[in-house]
Amino acid sequence: MKSKAAGSKPGDKKAQGDLAGGMNNLSVEEKVTVKSKNLNVLDEYSKSKRKKSANFVVIGHVDAGKSTLMGRLLADQGAIDQRTLDKYRKEAEKIGKGSFALAWVLDQGSEERARGVTIDIATNKFETDNTAFTIVDAPGHRDFVPNMIAGASQADFAVLVIDSSIGKFESGLKGQTKEHALLVRSMGVQKIIVAVNKMDAVQWDKERFTEIEQQISSFLTTAGFLEKNISFIPCSGVLGDNITRRSEEANASWYRGRTLIEELETSEPYTHALDKPLRMTIGDVFRGGVQNPISISGRLDAGSLQIGDQILTMPSGEKALIRSVEVDSEPSDWAVAGQNVTLNLANIDPVHLRSGDVVCRASAPIPTITTFTAKVLAFEHLMPMLVDVHRGRLHVPARISKLVASLDKASGAALKKRPKIVSPGTVARVVVEMDQAVPLEAPTRIVLRSGGTTVAAGLLE
Repeated sequence: MKSKAAGSKPGDKKAQGDLAGGMNNLSVEEKVTVKSKNLNVLDEYSKSKRKKSANFVVIGHVDAGKSTLMGRLLADQGAIDQRTLDKYRKEAEKIGKGSFALAWVLDQGSEERARGVTIDIATNKFETDNTAFTIVDAPGHRDFVPNMIAGASQADFAVLVIDSSIGKFESGLKGQTKEHALLVRSMGVQKIIVAVNKMDAVQWDKERFTEIEQQISSFLTTAGFLEKNISFIPCSGVLGDNITRRSEEANASWYRGRTLIEELETSEPYTHALDKPLRMTIGDVFRGGVQNPISISGRLDAGSLQIGDQILTMPSGEKALIRSVEVDSEPSDWAVAGQNVTLNLANIDPVHLRSGDVVCRASAPIPTITTFTAKVLAFEHLMPMLVDVHRGRLHVPARISKLVASLDKASGAALKKRPKIVSPGTVARVVVEMDQAVPLEAPTRIVLRSGGTTVAAGLLE
């Protein structure tokens, strides 16, 4: 803990009292130095007996029971204690919504509770014997799709929750289910687990399950998922059947497959770019207290880092020093790609840090660009038009300035040069110009939106 010594300089009291005029003090402050242990991080990582870690995003139509299903999973895995659950149950019954108690494990805001709708991205953690999971609960409601994009961009795989009750499945399929599945696929998610929820509402009817399985399967394969990466589980979030334990319901005895937790466990460890140059997208910037005046959190996309490293933040081009590191909220000397980290920084003014900025090293900085070419799947008609570019937490105004060609989905060969318009479902190469310079590089996944709807998603070239 060398930072304590470094942090408690005699001038500190004055600095605290003078926060309003603190901007003037920042330049005068002595530079903090933190000694690095000069670890070989990749060696440390291969020696560490850490559980494999996996992030998954939960998607599906509004009201399909996503939050309830995940609340049940967390409760059954002991990630939330009984007392808290009982408290939620009482509160939920008070407003006559007893079935919402489990959902409240994930939905913390009062507006979310009153409306029964998830708005922002909640992350919750739980562990099984050999994996540490992070659930990114993405909002299903169409007004909140940008938040969902930020969630999907952090996920290794997806759990799609389907409401199996009569009428509900059909309207969900027309609704957000399709947009969500296309989005996570175009964000690079390859494996998808379909939780066919509320099976108790249809008396565990096997034919109903098969019908849903066939329809969703054919849709997911056209969206680009491989059949071997799609699995289906009939379950009930409210009752907890087939989530962490097998259903004891007599009508459900026809299902012999895995429970949801067993299926999650089979997800192969995601291979992260450990040996690539450091890249981390900032998800959040906050003040951690007097000792750590400025902290950033996010997921390491590539590379590794350790305490004492000097980092570069883009697009500001400012440098900072890593004072301390937390991985999944635990203090650590180092971190590698794929981990969720919090970095406490020194020697940088917070004005240079924003959500969506990228942390890298001066030796291999990420380029900042104002124009890019991307290969995208069109969800709506595309023409030269104004759009917003989303990548994780980053979004900037831009315009599609040129339609280069429409492409063959399978081979990527150009079918038609310079089309006037690209119709939905077509893959195309487009040139996008942004209003400001943004840190982006190939093969980053981006989403283009316009007027509140997603118009295209794909890869930078």
